[in-house]
Amino acid sequence: MEGTSGGFRKELVGKLLQLHFKDDKTKVSGDALRLMAELLKIFVVEAAIRSVRQAQAEDLALVDVDQLEKVLPQLLLDF
Repeated sequence: MEGTSGGFRKELVGKLLQLHFKDDKTKVSGDALRLMAELLKIFVVEAAIRSVRQAQAEDLALVDVDQLEKVLPQLLLDF
């Protein structure tokens, strides 16, 4: 899959970054986009894993947004 890195397209990552730049002329290199896409992938996978573990600890068969909300504070501190 050309143009993807870990499930996130470079174009999407670039647009997300551009939304938070103060200067519209700021450029991001291709390597930086790939690195950021990989970081986003790791973050999303880790959030999913922690949510599953939380659901298992609560003896639930399905992961719901409630489990994500419970693990999100610690996840953000870890990243």
